[in-house]
Amino acid sequence: MMKTKILLLMVVSATLAMLVSCDNDAWLERQPKNRINDDQLWSDPGLILSLLSNYYDRIPGDVFNTQADCQIDDAMWSGHNDANWLNDFTYGDDYGRYWDYGFIRDINLAIENLEKYSTLSEEEILQYNAELRLIRALVYFNLVKRMGGVPIITQQLIYSGGGNVDSLQVPRAREEEVYDFIYDEIQEIKNNFPNTENSNTRGNKYIALALQSRSMLYAGSLAKYNNLMGSPITLTKGEVGMPAGRANEYYQKSLDASSEIIESSRYSLDDDFYKLFTDKSSSEIIFAKDYSRDAEKLNFFTYDNVVRSLRTDIEGSSMVSPSLGLVESFNYLDGSNGKLKDKDANGNYIVYSNINSIFANKDKRFGATVIYAGSQFRSKDVDIQAGVAEWNGSGYDFKTGGLGSTQANGSKLTGFDGPLNDAMFVSNTGFYLRKLVSEDPDAGIRPTLGENWWPWFRLGEIYLNAAEAAFELGNANAVGYINELRQKHGGFPANSVATLTNDIIRNERRVELAFEDHRYFDMKRWRIADEVWNGEQGNPEAIVQGLYPYQILREGHPDNGKYIFERIQPIRFRQARFFRMANYYSSIDQGALNNNPKLVKNPFH
Repeated sequence: MMKTKILLLMVVSATLAMLVSCDNDAWLERQPKNRINDDQLWSDPGLILSLLSNYYDRIPGDVFNTQADCQIDDAMWSGHNDANWLNDFTYGDDYGRYWDYGFIRDINLAIENLEKYSTLSEEEILQYNAELRLIRALVYFNLVKRMGGVPIITQQLIYSGGGNVDSLQVPRAREEEVYDFIYDEIQEIKNNFPNTENSNTRGNKYIALALQSRSMLYAGSLAKYNNLMGSPITLTKGEVGMPAGRANEYYQKSLDASSEIIESSRYSLDDDFYKLFTDKSSSEIIFAKDYSRDAEKLNFFTYDNVVRSLRTDIEGSSMVSPSLGLVESFNYLDGSNGKLKDKDANGNYIVYSNINSIFANKDKRFGATVIYAGSQFRSKDVDIQAGVAEWNGSGYDFKTGGLGSTQANGSKLTGFDGPLNDAMFVSNTGFYLRKLVSEDPDAGIRPTLGENWWPWFRLGEIYLNAAEAAFELGNANAVGYINELRQKHGGFPANSVATLTNDIIRNERRVELAFEDHRYFDMKRWRIADEVWNGEQGNPEAIVQGLYPYQILREGHPDNGKYIFERIQPIRFRQARFFRMANYYSSIDQGALNNNPKLVKNPFH
């Protein structure tokens, strides 16, 4: 037996020796079976799509960011037991900071390896190259709108040894150079998407044009409005600050892209403003970040923001309380100002027979964005009533209770949906969020959660971009874009605006794009953020107010059982929004400054 084992060992050893001697290099350098090499990756469309999926998911932006919605004047935070959290808000030096050069390195490496290793067809390589460069352009846009001019790096930076890292330390480009880079990239790639022409979740020509529409509008605004400031915000080498003489050039580039998208007829304004955010058959979405239960990729937005009485989980809900300021930005369909009629000219309460009558005949986008007293959600009545107003002979005494509380006679005191002042997981303003909150009951339950998508680009924005750029250029088509949008989404009559103004354009952007991550950046590019969010408690634009409905108790009087409304500043909203000059450009992290001495700090930092 022992001899047999020895003989077998000798045979195996001899065989191994023969194999190694025949091809020593091949034996020692075999590819591990648990790793994918570059040749395999860049010649396999499935693997490339997996990589692209990861990159699409990493595109920056406040996607379904409940907290970010409460850091502007459109809402306040009702989702934490600490009453000060997010409601005593000053924009810090690092607010909005973005500096992800690790992601840029990954994209640059992918672009180089695709060219170097791929054996796919020329058409496929063109497609993937265009998608990677579009994602990179989106990253640079998110960098420049937050940070100003940044280093433009389009290839790997490789350390050559010897201790000299000078070649790795790239200085900041001028702010205009970054916008020019984005534009040039779009021109080079926009016709290189042969396989995704009809996609709204992967790059194509119209998504590239949508980026041009938005980014060039930003560039034009900065070139114009920064230079109209008493002291324009600049750095000596142009890392911050745009030449005023280029404003019209940028506006025209924005208008060109917007016009091409609109005139293509590939997209159309959706009749149902609410559904376009939750129904994936919408004809308006140009580019979206998708969510799917099948792919186990879900969002918490509905879970966080569903109406209090409709929540099915013992935690969360109702974290974003829309502001009265936003509500009153939605004008009436007769063209009058959107200010709600709660009191008459003499300061007397206006009495309403129905709790929802005060909101009648408003812009249709209002009801698709905000849930208010007397409205429905998921085909159920929302129970909003703050309390009762009892007549004392000369005025009203307001009485409130807990959620779902009743009076001594058993009639309603406070609704199951409040509002409550200084409370968690219930509206503090008298309003709930409807936009982007799914009607699907499973969307507010763990683990199913929401699968509605996030619209990065949609046709409604393109109409607004076209209107603003055309207006700035003195183009007569500007008012037509605004009127078409107002008629389709808002329910206004045709040609409801006769003479267009900056104020109309800016208000249209606020109501059309509410909670879609636009307002903060719009206010910055128009250079009015420091004026509107000035930190003054007496400034109605800087604070968040609410509107509480009360049912009248006045036995024997015709007003008994009817409703009046009281404006309030919720206790939890502690401090007016305060935007400083330093916030027009976020600070660069000290670690980045230490690693690259060629970087210069942004103004006021």
